[in-house]
Amino acid sequence: MLKKTQGIVIHYIKYRESSIIVKIFTRDLGLKSYIVNGVRSAKSKSKMALYQPLSLLDLVVYDKENASLNRISEVKLNYPFQRIPFDFHRSGVAMFVGEVLSKAIYENYQNEYLFDFIYQSVTFLDSETVGLSTYPLSFLLETSRFLGFAPDTAGEFFEQIHPDINSPAFAQEEKKYFAELLKSPFDPGIKVPAAIRKRLLDELLTFYKLHLDTFFEVRSLEVLRNLR
Repeated sequence: MLKKTQGIVIHYIKYRESSIIVKIFTRDLGLKSYIVNGVRSAKSKSKMALYQPLSLLDLVVYDKENASLNRISEVKLNYPFQRIPFDFHRSGVAMFVGEVLSKAIYENYQNEYLFDFIYQSVTFLDSETVGLSTYPLSFLLETSRFLGFAPDTAGEFFEQIHPDINSPAFAQEEKKYFAELLKSPFDPGIKVPAAIRKRLLDELLTFYKLHLDTFFEVRSLEVLRNLR
C-alpha cells in the first residue's frame, strides 16, 4: 500500500555496490527502514544528498505490514538546508543528533509529537540564530521529555546519575547551568563554559543509558568534542 508522509533521515548504510539502506523516522508510520537501489551509481536519478543525516523529506512509500525493509516510491526535500551541509560545526552536530536518535528510537516506533519536535529542532539548527555550543545539551534534554524520562529538576537529574552522592555542594556549577537549560532550552543567550558543557554532555549520555536498553556508545561524540 502506498502512503504519503513526512520523514527525517536518521542514518544510512551502504548496501551492495550502489544501494543503501536508510532509516527514516516518519511522522505517520514511525521509524522505518527503506532500501534505495542504485542511488550511489553515477547514473542514478535519485540523489545521495537526500539521505544525509537529518534531511527533511516528503515521501510516498510502500508500507507492507511486518516487512523489515520497504521501498520509496517518491521522495523530495521538504526543507532545503541553507547552512547545515556547508558548516562543519552544524554538520557535526547533525551527525551527533542523528546517531543519538538511531539509538533512542526503535524500529516502528511512532510518535508524531516527537517527530514535530525533531523537525522544529532541525530547522532551528539550520538557522542563523542557533546557539551551537549548547544545542546538543538542549536537544538531549528536550528529547528525553518526549521519550518519557526527563528530569524535573537539576537535583533530580544528578541524584539519578550519582545515587551514592548525597551532598548539596556536589556539582553546584553543573546544576546551575543545567537548571538554566531546563528552564530555557535552545536559548542562544545561555553561555556554558566548555569544561562544564563537556561534563554535562557526558552526564546526559549516561542518563540516556540508564533509561534506554538500546543506548550504547555514541561514536560521533569525539567529532562533537573537536568542534569549537
